[in-house]
Amino acid sequence: MSSEPPPPSQHPAHQSSAGLLDTQQARDRSPSPLRGNVVPSPLPTRRTRTFSATVRASQGPIYRGVCKCFCRSKGHGFITPADGGPDIFLHISDVEGEYVPVEGDEVTYKMCSIPPKNEKLQAVEVVITHLAPGTKHETWSGHIVSS
Repeated sequence: MSSEPPPPSQHPAHQSSAGLLDTQQARDRSPSPLRGNVVPSPLPTRRTRTFSATVRASQGPIYRGVCKCFCRSKGHGFITPADGGPDIFLHISDVEGEYVPVEGDEVTYKMCSIPPKNEKLQAVEVVITHLAPGTKHETWSGHIVSS
């Protein structure tokens, strides 16, 4: 008689916590349905800036640089300025033209401060002037071109 398990009504808290643990372990093992997703199509539009920030950026000088890196799935990258200095942040919404930038592409750009503190700068109105030789370039629609 002592070897039999107690009836469920005698230990309801123990039974419910064991069931909760089993359910939690099953949840931890299941794969996320969002894992492996890439940038949605159509691509996100240009971020909304204040009118004054847009005017200041468009009236500023044009700089030259080389694309250091760009990750299409993350939607950002960096440009190394031709005149030296720290790398400049590049957002996917600020790339003009039909090609996704890749490492080694020569670009022209203007600069705009990044809110809220306006301490850092980012590249805007980015135009690829020369495609990096010997690389494959992808258009925003997914067509691949070798250069």
